[in-house]
Amino acid sequence: MPGVRLAAVVDRDADRAADIAARHGTRALGSIGDLPADLAAVTVAVPTSAHAVVVEECLGRGYAVLVEKPMAANLQDAERMVAAARRAGRLLCVGHTERFNPAFRAAAPRLREARFIEAHRLGVFTARSTDVDVVLDLMIHDLDIVLSSVRSPIAAIDAVGVHALTDKVDIANARLRFENGCVANLTASRISAERVRKIRVFTRDSYVAIDCAQQEAMAYTLRRGASHPEIVREAIAVTAGEPLDAELRAFAERVRGGDAPVVSADEGLLALRAALRIVDQIRLVGS
Repeated sequence: MPGVRLAAVVDRDADRAADIAARHGTRALGSIGDLPADLAAVTVAVPTSAHAVVVEECLGRGYAVLVEKPMAANLQDAERMVAAARRAGRLLCVGHTERFNPAFRAAAPRLREARFIEAHRLGVFTARSTDVDVVLDLMIHDLDIVLSSVRSPIAAIDAVGVHALTDKVDIANARLRFENGCVANLTASRISAERVRKIRVFTRDSYVAIDCAQQEAMAYTLRRGASHPEIVREAIAVTAGEPLDAELRAFAERVRGGDAPVVSADEGLLALRAALRIVDQIRLVGS
């Protein structure tokens, strides 16, 4: 990235730190305390359960922080992180990378006044992120997109989930009803035979289909002609790109004092609250 220098890689596993540092021409360090004081920003990509401790230490040292989603495994940790950022007067952003997907960005202006949203996020099984339920691992991507699009409080949640390969929920479905009348139906699985990342949004006068994996988006609108109405299909122009790259560039610009759009700590907390409500509902139904 132009204008950014990778100063160090920190990992408790010395061999892993050394391997990654060597690949990127930087230093390998064993603890946050070894980082230089004049660092501008850090990315926190440790397991979710360790986010709060690492983020608080980094903020306390005066660094701006981008933390992977979900921002924490529980509300108490997340609220501690938000409070630490306010005390330090430092930027804290959450890595909801799908918000930077070119297909979603291109379609976002058309998603106002959504009435019904359906999202499917299916992934093949990996051992990564199995320290949390699939709701916090995968569904939270779509929760963030829905919440940023609908911008209305959640009135009610119905949810079910299944334990399949781990001691956490691996497949989940949630139906969210918002105070403004919008309904969202979200499905997430991390034991699918295929990868799917699709969102469909129905507004008052159109239907928008977004394929986040293929970075494609289509809009369908009703044209009322003199003789009979017809459905008009329009491909939404999408400039392909790597969402993680766009996210990191936006974060770097904000660290420099720019106004690039990022996912704030408050937005990350909002998505986490919704995700944990879904997890609680699944446990209630399963008990």
